[in-house]
Amino acid sequence: MKVLFATSEIAPWVKTGGLGDVAGALPAALRALGVDVRVLVPAYPELLQAFPDAEEIARPHWLGGLLPTPAVREALAPDGTPLLLLDYPPYFNRPGNPYLGPEGRDWLDNHLRFGLLSRVAAWIGSEASTLAWQPDIVHCHDWQTGLAAAYLHYLPGAQAKSLFTLHNLAFQGLFDHASLFELGLPDAAWSMEGVEFYGYLSFLKAGLQHADAISTVSPSYAREIQTDAEGMGMAGLLRHRAKHLSGILNGIDTKAWNPATDRHLYRTYSARRLEHKAANKAELQVELGLEQRRDLPLLAVVSRLTEQKGLDLLLEVAPQVLKLPAQLVVLGSGSHAMEQAWAALARKHDGQCAVTIGFDEALAHRIEAAADIFVMPSRFEPCGLNQMYSLRYGTVPVVRATGGLADTVTDAADEKHGNGFVFGPATSTALLKALQRAAAAWHDPRRWRLLQKHGMARDSSWAEAARHYVDLYETL
Repeated sequence: MKVLFATSEIAPWVKTGGLGDVAGALPAALRALGVDVRVLVPAYPELLQAFPDAEEIARPHWLGGLLPTPAVREALAPDGTPLLLLDYPPYFNRPGNPYLGPEGRDWLDNHLRFGLLSRVAAWIGSEASTLAWQPDIVHCHDWQTGLAAAYLHYLPGAQAKSLFTLHNLAFQGLFDHASLFELGLPDAAWSMEGVEFYGYLSFLKAGLQHADAISTVSPSYAREIQTDAEGMGMAGLLRHRAKHLSGILNGIDTKAWNPATDRHLYRTYSARRLEHKAANKAELQVELGLEQRRDLPLLAVVSRLTEQKGLDLLLEVAPQVLKLPAQLVVLGSGSHAMEQAWAALARKHDGQCAVTIGFDEALAHRIEAAADIFVMPSRFEPCGLNQMYSLRYGTVPVVRATGGLADTVTDAADEKHGNGFVFGPATSTALLKALQRAAAAWHDPRRWRLLQKHGMARDSSWAEAARHYVDLYETL
């Protein structure tokens, strides 16, 4: 079976969140099951630098609207996955992340940039393609490639089926009506049954409306987004297409995230050598300027600092958490106001709270290994990866019962399977109670070790998810 992944980011080269991790790891797991996967991704500077000898293999012409003629280059990832690099320097050779300029605002031509990515994905899946390799399925990811399903639906010559994977319903790719012409879509697409969404052209709706099948990144999230409360305006459409919607829980890269071999750690450890985890805690306390206290639980956050992640709730109760007593480490970036508030908290509680604004992959690994408790109070969380990293590292997660968090973390009240602490309402009071329960359990070494071992025994690899995707491909 031949599958084209179309994605706007791919780890380790270009990553802003979970999408990059999925695009970087899932293709290899699928290839291990015999699927011929190739990944189409924009030729950002990081990828051109990583693959300077990528050879041009195609130049799609006459793509419609105002879309330019790009080059498609071929490269081979270290894990053996073929990459198709979409090379058009005026669109992709830019500073900043894939979506924002250096000043933090959306690029004004994002509709053309990701319209081109979608259009080329559809071109590869059509009879117009000049490539020798032809996919059976075009697997689109998030709004940036949702339009590929619409192109396959509206334009002649489509050969491939389409699967649209929704990683986060909050990002919908909304642009004005004029974009319809600029993107080369027919007038018929501008309707409630097409790409129109309350007067805007929505790349996300295009994928949900026109893909032959839809998946999202956890079973719980698949149910939640069909409710008006959490459907973000798309609930009616998702209920209408419920028979075509699957929830497949993400995995993690278990080679990169393995405490027994992780090169970023001060000291490696495993479920059989859990006592070595303490060395990571002691060293991180020194690195981040915390008091060296073995008698206090160390709580950690590695996240975008946003209200979606519920970190305003944690900020509200942080002084009470520190009085448990406990220590707190935060790594992340987000809204300026929240960054400032977290920095102010760290200054006020110097030696007990450390906040690093930004992102550092190696530090993220060291935090996961050093922390006793990992905090994820998300208001919504399609899947979440950090709770799975935490489980694998023997760091007990405290999470809200939503999306993939609910599917991966079992409350400690279940003595046979408990691996964390789960709370319900998105309130600071509920969060504080869960953190108090976790801190109390930490002081019971036998109980804590059992929670750690339950978490470390969980299989978080991509193998199971890949099997579910193969089943879905076969139905198409």
